[in-house]
Amino acid sequence: MSQTRHVPVMLQRCLDLLAPALEASGPQPPVVVDCTLGLGGHSEALLSAFPAVRLIALDRDKEALRLSGERLAPYGDRATLVHAVYDELPEVLDRLGIPRVQGILFDLGVSSMQLDESDRGFAYARDAPLDMRMDQTTGISAAEVLNTYPPGELVRILRAYGEEKQAKRIVSAIVREREREPFTNSARLVELIREALPQAAMRTGGNPAKRTFQALRIEVNGELTVLERAIPAAVASLAVGGRIAVLAYQSLEDRLVKQVLAAGAANTAPPGLPVVPERYQPRLKLLTRGAELPTEEEVAENRRAAPARLRGAQRIREDER
Repeated sequence: MSQTRHVPVMLQRCLDLLAPALEASGPQPPVVVDCTLGLGGHSEALLSAFPAVRLIALDRDKEALRLSGERLAPYGDRATLVHAVYDELPEVLDRLGIPRVQGILFDLGVSSMQLDESDRGFAYARDAPLDMRMDQTTGISAAEVLNTYPPGELVRILRAYGEEKQAKRIVSAIVREREREPFTNSARLVELIREALPQAAMRTGGNPAKRTFQALRIEVNGELTVLERAIPAAVASLAVGGRIAVLAYQSLEDRLVKQVLAAGAANTAPPGLPVVPERYQPRLKLLTRGAELPTEEEVAENRRAAPARLRGAQRIREDER
């Protein structure tokens, strides 16, 4: 797998958002965490752009850690790579003896490597085993979800995680087909979805299998559950003055990020107080107006950037003890 195909999304904007926190000088080098290492494009840029920083990078995918380890080897002990899911950030920092960090970056969704490796089953454009696990050493595969979940649960997953309006029709077809023969490969599922959908639904929103594949991937990897824990934990790990940047690629992720950052940037005082006491003051300052989008030039250069939504915030106050 060639690393040259991997173009980090909204790279310069991410660096610009984090820069004020990572350029600050102090007795200790600033620490930046890349919570989604992938092929290491953002991490390499952070190490290169900020020569004083120490990088902690997490990924649940051992193959990503191996490839990135080779890429980041020239930076020596400035880079610490950890096999972990990003909601485990507090435990990772605790183990490394790091109380607070200056910068945190999340690049959510599926990594380029996972999409490009055909045997992982993430891409609906070619036939592959229905696996979809980001960490192939643990958990259940997409095939097991399709073959064993009760119909009502499958409908819930497709609606909640894929925002699929035709969930019932698709699940009826899945249940009928799995009784005949269990699902193993992606091409059969794609074909079944095409046949199950009414013609009108086929004309909008790209590949008709896209929403079902997204829903299965989120379920297999517990992505939204993990993210619900991870973003608040990341905000809590920031030092005052520290900054967080989050790239999301679908509305469910982006909504969750928006809610956490907006809550941190709001004052929590009961209404009607003449003066807002310190403990009710916002902990965060938002650095982006809504979500920032990639430029047309970037999308032309890297089609995977098209759905990206970037949000940033700065920690401006400690929590009250």
